Amino acid sequence: MRISPGKLWGMRRLADGAGRWKMLAIDQRTPLFGPIAKARGVAEPPFEDVARVKQLLARHLAPLASAALLDPFHAYPRAIAEIPPRTGLIVSYEHAAVESTPLGRKSRPIPHWSVGRIRRLGGDAVKVLVWYRHDSAPEIRAHQEAFVRAAGEACRAHDITHLLEVLVYPLPGEDPAAMEARREELVIESIRPFTDPAYGVDIFKLEPPGPIGAVPDPDGPQATGLQAAYDRMAAMLPRPWVMLSAGAGAADFLRSMRFACRAGASGYLAGRAIWADAFAHFPDFDSMDRELATESRRNLEALNSLTDAAATAWHAHPVFGGLVEPDVEEGRFPEGYAEPG
Repeated sequence: MRISPGKLWGMRRLADGAGRWKMLAIDQRTPLFGPIAKARGVAEPPFEDVARVKQLLARHLAPLASAALLDPFHAYPRAIAEIPPRTGLIVSYEHAAVESTPLGRKSRPIPHWSVGRIRRLGGDAVKVLVWYRHDSAPEIRAHQEAFVRAAGEACRAHDITHLLEVLVYPLPGEDPAAMEARREELVIESIRPFTDPAYGVDIFKLEPPGPIGAVPDPDGPQATGLQAAYDRMAAMLPRPWVMLSAGAGAADFLRSMRFACRAGASGYLAGRAIWADAFAHFPDFDSMDRELATESRRNLEALNSLTDAAATAWHAHPVFGGLVEPDVEEGRFPEGYAEPG
């Protein structure tokens, strides 16, 4: 299998030496903004607080990760100095503020930001999050699909890895509990459109097609049905994939990862499952610091051990078959290697 040289190098940069992805997410915005603002008694979270939290996360945890995901607002300016130079760099593309319409959510890029700028600062991959419901209104689906397609085309033009995160959500007026009862169907059908090569996805970042909390024992009596859901999801993916934690606790996410690895996942891209308990100490930064150095590191080490033991190297995905080479013509390269359009 041959893929473009920039995308190949990016996918290698994100992985450990064995080709497994152990990726730390510290690009969260809304999940941090609300608790920080509430703790400070203000409407908007102070920049200094958000940036300091992200700096601590990077300092304690990035050295154990194969790659780190940063947002350009708070994480990159403060945390980038804490990221080891051997660690791959993923940067967020989507704006946290989505347009909530009566028919569903519409995503958009971060203002004044682009795939080209992510490449320019040295990013190895672009993370694109899309909220998607296959049963939303046609105009909502069309908008979200166009958003991902444009990002994919830009990633292709700049020859940078396109990492797509797909999340489901309750439609306006929908009972979240009713949505959870349909989670397997909703998660799998949300992914389906983006398996088309036109979207240019290189890595899928996916939520569990089953419970996020109270995850069954992977070796228990309830495991068979849930494993079938993971296997069904994996079978439709044309490129390698990782699990996201979706706000799960550390123990639940570790169980979800066991199901995912059995289905062929190449690792994880997770945040709160690793460091949420430490962040709960905010604004006591000393307590945060201590817990990040102890319990959060143990959470990350447990995920890494499982990934080492059970995840599939990304280049062993069936689409690659274990052999991946840069798509260059020997004797003629760099002739024909296109500039960004």
